[in-house]
Amino acid sequence: MGSLSLDMPMKPLDPHAIAGDSQAIQDFLAEYYRNVDKYPVRAADLEPGRVRKLLPDAAPEHGEPMDHILEDVRREILPGLTHWQSPRFFAFFPANASSAGLAAEMLSVGLNVVPFVWAASPAAAELESVVVDWMARLFGLPRRFLFFGGGGGVLQGSTCEAVVCTLAAARDRALGRLGHEAIARLVVYASDQTHATFQKGARLVGIKPSNFRVIRTSAASGYGLTAEAVRAAVDRDVGLGLVPLYLCATVGTTGLGAVDPVREIGEEARRHGMWVHLDAAYAGSAAICREFQDYLDGAELADSVSMNPHKWFLTNMDCCCLWVARPRDLISALSTDPEYLKNVGADDDVAGKPAAIDYKDWQISMSRRFRAIKLWVILRRYGAAGMRAHIRRHVAAAKWFEQRVAADERFEVVVPRTFSLVCFRLAPRVGRDDDDATNHVNRDLLAAVNASGRAFMTHFVVDGKFVIRLAVGGASTELQHVMEVWDLLQGKAVEVLQHYQT
Repeated sequence: MGSLSLDMPMKPLDPHAIAGDSQAIQDFLAEYYRNVDKYPVRAADLEPGRVRKLLPDAAPEHGEPMDHILEDVRREILPGLTHWQSPRFFAFFPANASSAGLAAEMLSVGLNVVPFVWAASPAAAELESVVVDWMARLFGLPRRFLFFGGGGGVLQGSTCEAVVCTLAAARDRALGRLGHEAIARLVVYASDQTHATFQKGARLVGIKPSNFRVIRTSAASGYGLTAEAVRAAVDRDVGLGLVPLYLCATVGTTGLGAVDPVREIGEEARRHGMWVHLDAAYAGSAAICREFQDYLDGAELADSVSMNPHKWFLTNMDCCCLWVARPRDLISALSTDPEYLKNVGADDDVAGKPAAIDYKDWQISMSRRFRAIKLWVILRRYGAAGMRAHIRRHVAAAKWFEQRVAADERFEVVVPRTFSLVCFRLAPRVGRDDDDATNHVNRDLLAAVNASGRAFMTHFVVDGKFVIRLAVGGASTELQHVMEVWDLLQGKAVEVLQHYQT
């Protein structure tokens, strides 16, 4: 392998090196995406330690040319990846990428500004406030979440960060009224379909694990929370002298794509002054289409809303929109004000002049990425109409798949589809109480499909049923890929069923 000459002074931001290295990576990625559908979606070699065996024990003493490095990526790294951007990736939820997203990411990391306070990059902070307002309008969020309506938004890295920030804000708002010793009485509520992130976040902000209430849901409510269940849980705690603090309402749960009735449970939470968070990490993207905006009905009752453009909105990782109705609650819980971070020259007291935004006070860490330019480029490059077409294309493909499953007597749709997630399984044999056997059959079916390398899906368990999830949403996924995975499932189902019949 070659190395860089020791006689050449290292210039980390040499324009010629930037052009050469960037072009080499662009060519590499272009080749990768031309062939991504030819790779097994999930790496066949799952043995831990594979990469460690292939690479040297220590970093190189001298630098190497970019083409040598990329050759090692091609030979040593790609074979061990799960290819999230494969059009046949149907696992988890999508992690969208796009050519505009890639270009915007290059802008973000290339400019490499750190807009933690307004003075650190004024245009970056102001662009962020513009972009989150654009997004709020596109999704039909109430005026109270926009900056001109008294609220505002911030771009976090993930829902996990947004959850911790809002829990901290809710905690401090309550303790400001009750006193810090009351922290042991605070209770957080979520459904049994809510993402586990909320339990993790509650622990991180000091909520006792025994004060996290997981409220049961059922098929009768489409696995969404009901106002009655929330009321019963809250009234029980109030009777014990506990303090209801925070309720999560989810639009598009991870396991089943279930939707909580935001208005009904929000009204219950309001009776006790609880913080209501609306988690629309995956399905929030669909609200750009008018036919899905009704699922956000009641959002005006929420204190905060979050959704992830990096899931289904063609924005490369990472990017999470968090809106709050009262920014002062968030800032009060998260702000720091050392002298070295003051915005000298930014006078917030001038009448009629917009206040400078210090986004360090809207998040956990101080340092932050220039995410706003990514989302801004995406919206400029594709437009609202293009994004609606992107969402509707996947919903239509999922609807096609759901119809095929329902029409095949060997299969059943476990939960009616709402967005682009289809939850299904091989149905139990009529007249037999064989849930365990049915679960084993479906585990084997999923394993066979994933082992083929021609598709990758994940599972969920609800009411004791092992359910297979098909999440349609990849940037390159078209109806033909969904049709192909249905053919694959049918073929593997024959093999699996024959095995159990012999």
